[in-house]
Amino acid sequence: MDFERIHTPVMLDRTVELLAPALDREGAVLVDATLGMGGHTRAFLERFPNLTVIGLDRDPDALEIARERLAAFGDRMRFVHTVYDGIARAVRSEGFREVQGVLFDLGVSSLQLDRAERGFAYSKDAPLDMRMDFTQGRTAADVIAEESEDELKRIFLDYGEEKLAARYARAIVRARAEAPITRSAQLVQIITAATPVVVQRQGHPAKRVFQALRIEVNEELSVLQAAMPAALDTLAVGGRIVVLAYQSLEDRIVKRALQAAASSSAPAGLPMELPEHRPNFKLLVRGAEQASESEQAENPRAKPVRLRAAERVRRPS
Repeated sequence: MDFERIHTPVMLDRTVELLAPALDREGAVLVDATLGMGGHTRAFLERFPNLTVIGLDRDPDALEIARERLAAFGDRMRFVHTVYDGIARAVRSEGFREVQGVLFDLGVSSLQLDRAERGFAYSKDAPLDMRMDFTQGRTAADVIAEESEDELKRIFLDYGEEKLAARYARAIVRARAEAPITRSAQLVQIITAATPVVVQRQGHPAKRVFQALRIEVNEELSVLQAAMPAALDTLAVGGRIVVLAYQSLEDRIVKRALQAAASSSAPAGLPMELPEHRPNFKLLVRGAEQASESEQAENPRAKPVRLRAAERVRRPS
């Protein structure tokens, strides 16, 4: 597989620019909480010769590929098989108390999308798996087979923001009574048949259902909710965090976490802000940044990205 072809890091230059002030120093440590195939990390290791990177990933395939691609950097590169809400344990396990940078590149990876057998892509027939760590947990086929119609509706509505959630849940329950739904092509066919023609013209009808199943299988939102405060807590003063999110549910969690960290804790009505109430972080970008039009044209996976970033300015005593 040509990894250079399938994996183009999103907003790489901007990510490097934002993290550089924190990483361009002796002994700096960056946590790449979503290592994937190591595209972002390789750029950081090349740019900053004194940098150590702790790369986290729950996907054994991704870690194996990253080990091969980053082998030249020796012990400057550390690999940890974990979900990213385990960031604090991972940092401690590598012998560090705090770090100077954290990077999250959220969502499904190029590797997972392009390996049909993983079952993430609605455009390719494969077993309905969708586990980012294929060694454990329920598959998407398990969710389809086991959950009630009401629960399937909730999953599609909450995690896919799918307006036809009730219709799709009803169609799936009806279809699984006739035969098990174990492959992506089966599910796509069921969803397409249940979709009004006018809606089909607006985009692939299975897109949001597949997103919702992937989030459910991997517990992505609950993991992210736990990971954000843990990541912020690992940052040293002057340390920076950059997060790339690809759908609104993820971005909402990131936005709230960073805004809370960058807000004063002073009770309303105080005539002045005491030092202990000052924010621990400052936001580095206004709102969320998007990839440039040229990058979106060259790399379609950059189209939905929303980048947010913050810097720790103080640590409470």
